[in-house]
Amino acid sequence: MTTPDPSNIGDDLGLGLRLPGRGTEDERGRRRLHPISPLVHGASALPIGIILLLAFGGGGLIRFGAVSIAVAILGGLVVAILVAAWQYLVWRNTWYWFDDDGDFRVDSGVLTKRQRRLQLSRLQTVDVTQPLAARIFSMAEVSIEVAGTHDSRVRLRFLTLAEGRALRNEVLARAAGLRHDTVEAPEAPIVKVPAKELAVSLFLRTTTAVLLLLTVLIVLTSFLSGGWGAVGLALVTGGLPIVLVVAEFMKYFDFTVSESPDGLRLHFGLAKRETRTVPPGRVQAIEIVEPLLWRRYRWVRVKVNIAGVGGGDSGGNKEETLLLPVAERSVALEVIGRVLPGLDLDRLDWQPAPARVWRRSPIQGGRLAVAWDDRVFAARRGRVTRRLTVIPHVRAQSVRLTQGPWERALQLASVHVDSTPGPVHIVGLHLDAGQARQVADDEVLRAAEGRRGDHGTRWAADS
Repeated sequence: MTTPDPSNIGDDLGLGLRLPGRGTEDERGRRRLHPISPLVHGASALPIGIILLLAFGGGGLIRFGAVSIAVAILGGLVVAILVAAWQYLVWRNTWYWFDDDGDFRVDSGVLTKRQRRLQLSRLQTVDVTQPLAARIFSMAEVSIEVAGTHDSRVRLRFLTLAEGRALRNEVLARAAGLRHDTVEAPEAPIVKVPAKELAVSLFLRTTTAVLLLLTVLIVLTSFLSGGWGAVGLALVTGGLPIVLVVAEFMKYFDFTVSESPDGLRLHFGLAKRETRTVPPGRVQAIEIVEPLLWRRYRWVRVKVNIAGVGGGDSGGNKEETLLLPVAERSVALEVIGRVLPGLDLDRLDWQPAPARVWRRSPIQGGRLAVAWDDRVFAARRGRVTRRLTVIPHVRAQSVRLTQGPWERALQLASVHVDSTPGPVHIVGLHLDAGQARQVADDEVLRAAEGRRGDHGTRWAADS
């Protein structure tokens, strides 16, 4: 993938529009989004408006046919124009800039003014995404995330793709303590997930395989009880696993992991193309997932916790953050080594749960164990779907010891090492109660010692 030089870009869209970069800063050094941003928002709203009008006017569609379709399209255009008009007011009132302390500032709001400041020393990720409508106009959305529990993300909709990449480069350089006028860091591809491998892995995933089996049973039962008419309904209701597979295939299509001086860059997506940059030291925890039907191929999936990403927000949105959707274990370990240098899972000394754990957990009891070294704490669990979780001591938020009634009767306990919100949960299940207490106490000390020696906020300043 080649990256255009922002200094040579004058007319990305052939519309005679100047890039809203440094050439259009106001006297305070503030910048605006691209002038056609309202048009992109309007184009995004057009199909939604048409679909809603057709849905609510379904009876009219049947009675009047082409006339109803024309009315729906016209109504969709009206909706798109209204959205574009409102977004024009938003564009007029939205500014972004870097303040004298090097932090990122955004002023926005039409009816209610908002001023936000992101401390770049706590930067977690910078994403450049291209929703379908934005791709048509060669535009992109830039999302900047810092560590925080609330309101820690800003989205700039929209900039040209080249301007978005230039802004991402500037944010990463400032966060790293480097000169912000440096050119974009080059990237070298490490792994690219083949489309065939992604599709097969999604069908062989445990949850998908179970749903497909249930669908077959529903179809057979419906046919035996109600004939072919019932089969048609069963196929519609049982199509959920296919929909899930297609949606995830489109999301992670052409998944590519590249390495650059400012961290790992993840590129993926079919209809919506995303570019996510994970700066060094920002991965809080990892999980290696190995479903049963993947083992003959030695495939694994790698999930990660990144502060502020994938943990949900006040609206309840949650996102599964992946480092790799599927890859051979050896390849996955190589990529993990880029975000947790020096980690060698094969050299960890695992401490298994006691033999009596089979009375509490007969299926996965033989897999339960914890391990640690001077840098990380690890735990494993699961028999049908194996899970191995790892967290650096320095990233541990808290350590908890839990003991349910059944565990108390068997003198067992579980150790939880809490990370930032995300898909990875580190728990050593059903250990001997005395051992679990000692593991928890030792992990508290290791985490405190790790934080005293952590100097990762300006990862490139001393390099």
